[in-house]
Parts: sequence; C-alpha cells; structure tokens
Amino acid sequence: MAHRPKRTFRPRRADSSDSDGAQETFAEPGATGEQAARDPAVEGPPCGRGHAEVAELRRRGRGRRRGRAWASSRHAARAAPRLDGSSDVPESRMVDLSAEEEDGAHHSSESKDDQSSSPNSSRTLEDEFSSVVNIPDTAFIQATYRKCKLARAQENYISLDVKHTFTNSGVKKNSEDSESEPDDFKDIMPFTPKPQTLRQRMAEETTTRNEETSDDSQDEKNQDIWEQQQMRKAVKITKGQDIDLSYSHESQTVKKFDVSISFPPVSLEIIKKKLNTRLTLLQDTHRSHLREYEKYIQDIKSSKSTIQNLENSSNQALSFKFYKSMKIYVENLIDCLNEKIINIQEIESAMHALLLKQAMIFMKRRQDELKHESAYLQQLSCKPETSINKSLAIDEKTQSILEEVESRRAQRRQARVLSGNCTHEEGTSSDDELSSADMIDFQKSQGDILQDHKKIFEDVHSDFCNIQNILLKFQQWREKFPDSYYEAFISLCIPKLLNPLIRFQLIDWNPLKFDSIGLKQMPWFTSVEEFIDCSMEDSKKEDSSDKKILSTVINKTVIPRLIGFVEFIWDPLSTTQTTSLITQCRMILEEQSTCENEVNKGKQDLLKSIVSRMKKAIEDDVFIPLYPKSAVENRTSPHAKFQERQFWSGLKLFGNILLWNELLPEDTLQELGLGKLLNRYLIIALVNAIPGPDVVKKCSQIAAYLPEKWFQSSAMRTSIPQLENFIQFLLQSARKLSRNEIRDEVKEIILILVKIKALNQAESFIEEYHLDHLRSVIKEFE
Repeated sequence: MAHRPKRTFRPRRADSSDSDGAQETFAEPGATGEQAARDPAVEGPPCGRGHAEVAELRRRGRGRRRGRAWASSRHAARAAPRLDGSSDVPESRMVDLSAEEEDGAHHSSESKDDQSSSPNSSRTLEDEFSSVVNIPDTAFIQATYRKCKLARAQENYISLDVKHTFTNSGVKKNSEDSESEPDDFKDIMPFTPKPQTLRQRMAEETTTRNEETSDDSQDEKNQDIWEQQQMRKAVKITKGQDIDLSYSHESQTVKKFDVSISFPPVSLEIIKKKLNTRLTLLQDTHRSHLREYEKYIQDIKSSKSTIQNLENSSNQALSFKFYKSMKIYVENLIDCLNEKIINIQEIESAMHALLLKQAMIFMKRRQDELKHESAYLQQLSCKPETSINKSLAIDEKTQSILEEVESRRAQRRQARVLSGNCTHEEGTSSDDELSSADMIDFQKSQGDILQDHKKIFEDVHSDFCNIQNILLKFQQWREKFPDSYYEAFISLCIPKLLNPLIRFQLIDWNPLKFDSIGLKQMPWFTSVEEFIDCSMEDSKKEDSSDKKILSTVINKTVIPRLIGFVEFIWDPLSTTQTTSLITQCRMILEEQSTCENEVNKGKQDLLKSIVSRMKKAIEDDVFIPLYPKSAVENRTSPHAKFQERQFWSGLKLFGNILLWNELLPEDTLQELGLGKLLNRYLIIALVNAIPGPDVVKKCSQIAAYLPEKWFQSSAMRTSIPQLENFIQFLLQSARKLSRNEIRDEVKEIILILVKIKALNQAESFIEEYHLDHLRSVIKEFE
C-alpha cells in the first residue's frame, strides 16, 4: 500500500462532520464551560474521577477520530465495530443510537480501549456506558437488514457527501455487514486498511489541499496585518518628529541638489548634432550588419553548393562503374581500329594508285603528242635533202599519233557544236578523254576497290565504327564528369581515334571532280560539328579545348590526303579540276582561320604543294614554238595551228593560276603568273605574231584573267611592275594599228591600258596620236 503524505490537522469546529457522517461534539479550544455542559455525550466525569482523567479521556477520543480521517467512510464504518468487538463491550450495543448517544458511545468505546490497554483501568466507565445504551430487539434488526440490502441493490457505493449525517440506517448497514460476514473470526479480521477508490483518494487529497491552502492564506493574512501595523506605527513616529529635524533634513537635501552648479548650455543644434551622430553610428552598425548578413547568405549558398557537389560526387560506385566501362570501351575501340587500319591503308593506297595511274596516262599522252607533233612540224620545215627512208619511218610513227589526236579533237569539236559553244579556242581543251577499253578497265578497278571498301567494317558493331556513336560516348563522359574529361585531354585523343574512320570515309572522295561531295556534307564532319556545339553549350567557355577538334582532324587527316591529290593527281591545265580543288581548299582554309601554330603549318604545307605543282606545270607543259613568219602567215598551215593551240594552252594555265588569288599571296601569284608565264612565254609569242585583231583578242583575254583586286586603288596611275613588258607591247601594237588606221583595235588597247591602271601611258599615247575622242574612256575609269 502506498505511503500516504504527512497531514497537518487543526482543531475542528463544532459544526463540522466526520467522514462517517457523525456530528462532532467536542468543543473548540477556548469554548466556554456552558457549551461543554450542553453536550449530552459528555456530562462530566463520574464519581471518583478527577479532571485530569476526563481531559485524558477527551484527548484520546479526539485522537482516535483524527486517525481515521484519511480512510474511506465505508471502511471506517466497518472497522469500528470490529475493533470494538475485540473488547468486552457487546456488538449489539452499537445499534440504534441517536446522534447524541452515538457520540457518547464513541467516547465511551475509545475510553474503554484506553482502559483495556492499561492494566490499572477499572470497569466503571463500561458500566456507565451500558446504562445509557438502548439495545434493539430482533424485529428491528431484521427490518434494518432488509433496508440495507435494498439500499445496496440500488447504490453500489457510499456517498462522499461530508454533510450527510449519520443515521440509524448506517448503523443498520454496518450491522447487516457484520451479520452477513462469516463467523470465522480469522477470515473477517482486517489487518490493513482496505484500499480506497480513485474517487475517495481524490476527495481526500482535495480536502487536504484546501486545509493547507487555508493555513497558508491565514498566515499570509496575519503577515499582511502585522506589516500594516508596523507601517502605521512608522507614520505616526514620522509625524511626531521635531520641526528642527525636518528642517535640517530639507537643508541637507538642498545641499545635495545645489542649484548653483552650472551645466553646459543645451541648444537645439547640439541636440540635433548628437542625434545625427547617434543616427550615423546606428547606420554604420546597420550597414555592418547588412554586410555580415550578405556574407552569411553567401556562405549558406556556398555550403549548399558544396553539399550538392558532394552529394553528386559521393556516388563513387557509379563513377567507378562508368570509368571502368569507358576504359573497356576505349580499349576495344583501339583494338578494333588497330586491326582495321591495315585494311584501310591498303584500300586507300589502291584507290590513290588507280587515280594516279589515270593522271599519269593523261600527262604522258599529252607530252608524247606534243613531242611527236613538234617533231613532225620541225621535219616539215627542214631541207628537202633529208633522207626519204628516215622521213618515212618517222612519218609512220608520228602519223598514227597525229591521227589519234585529230580524232579526239574532232569529237570534242562536234560536241561543242551540238552544245552551241562556238567561241571555244583550240588548245583550251583538257584532252582528258579515255578510250572505251581504258574507261571500262578503270571503272572495273574502281568498283572492285569500293567493294572491298564496304567489307572492312562489316563485322564491326556500330558503336566501334560509327563516328556519331563514338562521340556520343565521350559526350556522356563530358556531361557526367567534366573535370576528369578535360583533365584527360580527350580533345587531343579524339582526332587520333577518328583518323582511321575519317580516312575510311575519304577513300572514294575525289576533290578534283566537279561533282564531288563537299567536306561539310560528309557524315563525319556533321558529327564532329555537333559534338563541338554541345561542348560549347555545356562548358559556356570560349576557350574550350573541344572546339579545336575539327581543325585538328582536318589538319591531321584531310590536308595530308589533299596534298597527295595536289602533288600527284591534280592537272593545273584542267580548269575543272582547278575549280573543284579551289572550292575544297577554300572551305578547309576558312575552317583553319581561327587556329594556331600547328594548323597554320598544315595550311602552309598545302599552299606550298599547290605552288610547287603549278611551277612544275609551267616548266613541263608550257611550250610555244617560234616559226618563221612565212610559215605562220597562212593561218591554215600546220605550224600556225600548232602555235595557236600552244599559246591558248599556256594562256589557259595563266588563267588557272590566277584563280588562286584569294588563297595564295599576291606576290606569289604575280611571280608565277606574270613573271614566269606571261613575261617568259606569252609576251614572246605575242611579239612574234602579226599585229591584228587576233593579237588584240589575246591581249584582252590576258587582261580579263588579271584579278581586279590588284587594281582597286584609285590613286594608281601606273600599273604593277610585272606588267611593264605587257604594257609596252600594247603601246607598240597600238602604234602599228594606228598607222594602219585600225581604230577599233586601238580603242580596245586603250581600254586594256586603263583597266590595268596604266593611265599615264594611255594619256601619253592619246596626246601623241591626237586621239581626243578616247579621253572620255579614261575619265570613266578615274
């Protein structure tokens, strides 16, 4: 059973009720003797007893009633008769008592307990108690038992109302309980208090708190009364003090707050200044707090970004898995390319050899035809003493070649007539026709090479031979782990990995054909461009290393193949090949315009190979023979026709060289076109020709080939130095034609002089021959 808290008891008033509902009859401490006399339960001490014994009896009775205050009402009602039953007093004596008699019975029973505990006590009190008790009969007891039984059936609890008075029915209930209990004394004797219900404990604790609160409030009230009394005493004493003392106290107070003390003057400006100073300090403090706040905000953002980066990079398992898969993929790709590069080189070499063979056929045939035709014309101009047998032998070999050449010329002439091209000059044809047998053989060989070309990557998965798929793998690496991607210098590795695959796609690419596909239309070019564009979007940096991939690929793969075409296959005498090659080179060089040293080296190598090939063409393919005027006066003679064809062939090469004016430097072009070809070959042929419309036509064509960019300066009055010989020939021809009064050709020559910015020479010629009607021509070009 739980330990109950210590309780503080006070003397009860006469009108308070017990937990059992009985009336308290003990008087308050300080009650008069009359109140004690009116109590029928305490009539006074019996005979032979003193006041001390009566007081002891009352004290014990009050102590026993206080000891049962924490127990429940039901338990107290049942426990009282059992305890009394242990004494000599009969049980039936506790029934049917009035309020006064019951109180007296309690006192008597308590006194009896005290007396029984003491060996010296007497039986006098018990006899007195028996004389006043009225014992009920059997019928009354049975009726009371039935009433108690009916009350229990209706209410299975005992009321906690402290104001409920103890009646006979309560006594009867106790009697009924006593009768209903078994006769075995050992079974019904309680040794511990019966446990209380929750409602009983709550009521008891509430009563205890109320009592304690009442005590505390009473003490506080007494304390307040005492304080008020002390304060009133102090006020009375203060009012009763002497006047002198109060005066001295006031004088002391005046001395403490002396008015004579001077304070600094205070004005509105001073207050405003202090407020402004205070405001400035507060503003500075506020700004410092704002700076600290912004710093904290930045720290928070930085911390969040760091956390995000750590969370993203914390998944080491996925990173390791990706790197491992990428390593395996690259190793397999390298193994595949190392195995296939041998086949690629073989197919590439076979295609290059086939094209080289065809180019060599054209070149050797042209040189052989030139040699045999020149020899034949030389024999015709020899003396008649030449051996007939020798001459016949030469004629038979040369005749077959000349007939073949003439047949091809006739076919081209017929084709031009059908196409309506009547302005074509003999000698400007490329003469690159193949015989039907040679054409069939070439097509068959080319078809076999292309068939082998298709079989190279037949057994390879698209992830290892498709450039777009390969770049997609590296793009995933760049997007997931950009730091490691750039630290690995992948932009330097990709061109080497793509080199075999790009060469594979360039096998059937011929930059000399007019219908050849451009580099920008090739699959590898578009894939690399998309990869670079994605790199620029991801990195957001202008100096991204990936943007150099395309230029590096062109420099390492395309330019070497293009140089091979220029050095061995390109024919500078062919306008078609030259135009196609210029188109491809212009696109390549434009892509390299933003690149640095290594790419510039590739560009220079390409331009050097072009210049070298044109020099070789000037030295090997330009031949303009000089015959006596008697041999060339007849324009239908073989000598005149041959010389005419060779001049126009050299003039065609002159025009093809000057087509490179936007790619090659001006000084290089002027040296090749003007110094080596015009002044060395073409001017000599023109000087030996008969002045006339044909000469003027050739000069006009030479001027038409000259780039306009060379003469764009409006301040030029004299032409470039390399054209000085050409200008002198024009003036000489103009003088000859002026003497013969051929005015249209003279005007044409003046126009040529004006076009090449030889304005001073043109004006001098006009003044010399009084050609004032041609001054307007000069003014139009100024």
